[in-house]
Amino acid sequence: MSPSRADLQRTAARVFGWEDFRPGQLEAMEAASTGRDVLCIMPTGAGKSAVYQVPAMAMPGTAVVISPLIALQQDQADAINEAVGRTAAYVLNSAQSQAYWDEAWAAAEGDGAGQAKFLFLGPEQVARAEVAERLRALDVSLVVIDEAHCVSAWGHDFRPDYLQLDLLVKALERPVVALTATASPPVRAEIVEQLGMRNELQVSLGFDRPNLRLSAARHENPEDKRRAILAQTAQLPGPGLLYVATRRETEEYAQALQEKGLRADAYHSGRRHEDRQQIHEQFLNDALDVVVATTAFGMGIDKPNVRFVVHADVPDSVDSYYQEIGRGGRDGEPCGIFLHYRPEDLGLRRFFAAKSPNEEALSQVFKVVKRHDAPVSADTLRQDLDISARRLSGQLSLLEQSGSVQASGAGYTALPVTAAKAVQAAVEFAEKRENIDSSRLEMMRQYAETGDCRRRFLLNYFGEDAPDMCGNCDNCERAEERGEELGPQEPAGEQPFPLQSEVTHAEWGRGMVMSYDDGTVTVLFDSEGYKTLSVDVVLEKELLRAQ
Repeated sequence: MSPSRADLQRTAARVFGWEDFRPGQLEAMEAASTGRDVLCIMPTGAGKSAVYQVPAMAMPGTAVVISPLIALQQDQADAINEAVGRTAAYVLNSAQSQAYWDEAWAAAEGDGAGQAKFLFLGPEQVARAEVAERLRALDVSLVVIDEAHCVSAWGHDFRPDYLQLDLLVKALERPVVALTATASPPVRAEIVEQLGMRNELQVSLGFDRPNLRLSAARHENPEDKRRAILAQTAQLPGPGLLYVATRRETEEYAQALQEKGLRADAYHSGRRHEDRQQIHEQFLNDALDVVVATTAFGMGIDKPNVRFVVHADVPDSVDSYYQEIGRGGRDGEPCGIFLHYRPEDLGLRRFFAAKSPNEEALSQVFKVVKRHDAPVSADTLRQDLDISARRLSGQLSLLEQSGSVQASGAGYTALPVTAAKAVQAAVEFAEKRENIDSSRLEMMRQYAETGDCRRRFLLNYFGEDAPDMCGNCDNCERAEERGEELGPQEPAGEQPFPLQSEVTHAEWGRGMVMSYDDGTVTVLFDSEGYKTLSVDVVLEKELLRAQ
């Protein structure tokens, strides 16, 4: 029998001391506890973890929690164990001893007062055949996918390892709770599709962060841009974050800021684990004024009083940008958001985004899958091919999404096509994805160069309506100084298709209307990404029709 709303409320109060619920929490808890899938989109600090922790404690069995961040897993497990008063949550990763793994499995397989209620694992762990087999034998209450945007190639932190999670979901046949802080409409749709969610409850607290003051500055000369960034960062009240594109730049900017008297340090994935951990701790304890970082820094860090977020380069998408600026001002106090860019930066981003699939590797993987008469596990394929799990995951992802390989709870099966056809389909799919990535970068350029309200631009991107003027971005402030108003992007009469409505284009197929701006309409097409079209041309040539 599923726990009632009253049961959930009692569990929250008794175990965690939570008497009140934030918007959306209780509805999501009820849905999960009654067997319904849940997609929960809430900013960090809004209580996403409670959505699965309370039902898991109220239900029989063990919740399997997948997260890419070991440090965050440990923090969450420690908090649960402290609240429960015993070891109810275990973190399973390659750093743990075999004795610890044995203890965790025994606790999960037991029942009663000593049962493990939570197992925290990384996606690379559940991809291992022996781990997946042990999980299938457990009484699992919920499958929790944290940082669920990682499953979406539309998302800001796509990880191929996450694409194998649908196998676990299918095998366990338990309710899925997918959690993320940021997800635009295409990301949400892909999370639902990739995880096989059905009749899911989607809970979103909205994306508006009115305390973030948004601005952007265009530079022509790289040295002028660097001087402007250093001068600005040095005088801003901290603590704050400076995001840069490369590891080398983290070191250079950090040293320059130190020479200006700031407590600054560089953070990137190439630094030792101990150094990265120390920087985390110093930043959280206000022992650093500025962390100069690549995108490797920030996910899972909940620091309320970040007073500024400066970007020295254009991110690869609005999704990435919004996730990174969302680390500022979580205490609700004012926070400065600054984007510095040169048009040439976009060319560099396009160069890094271009990825040509390895046709020989794709052919090899497909042929090995096809050689097996029965569904084959990723572990077996990795051993047969002698390649890394991450590389194999990427190849399988392309073959599966392009329709040549099918995934099930038992493993991977090749469909009846030739290896040449499978490779061709995978390459064509990769080219479409590259077009989409390029279009996302184009949307970032539009944000950087827009003369309209920046907040409205961002909220429209994430599928939300917005006020005509936010009054807290550089464009609105300039308009107010001139005594002007930044009105709606287009008068309602000049919007032939409503925002967020579905349309069809003869060549590009199905799309969603995202925004209007200065006589243009931006449509997000499933196959091509974002396209900005002249409203007059659309009407004259009937390029779009309503679904």
